[in-house]
Amino acid sequence: MFKNFFSIAWDTIRVFLLFMGCTLLFYYGILWVSQEYQSYHRYDEPKGRAIKVVQMNEHQQQDGFLNRLMFFYQFGE
Repeated sequence: MFKNFFSIAWDTIRVFLLFMGCTLLFYYGILWVSQEYQSYHRYDEPKGRAIKVVQMNEHQQQDGFLNRLMFFYQFGE
């Protein structure tokens, strides 16, 4: 009886340790990825001969829902 109890207890402890190890590995992996991308400045002004691709006009705001919907269907924007 005690042998069966200790076997179950040892298996439970092994599963718990495996779960804790994987959780810690995942946690520190997420911290590392977060730290890598924290210093990445994605909203900096582009260098070189970059130009602005899309320019929204003020009168497009007043066109209405149907025109905006048709624009979406035609161009996917």
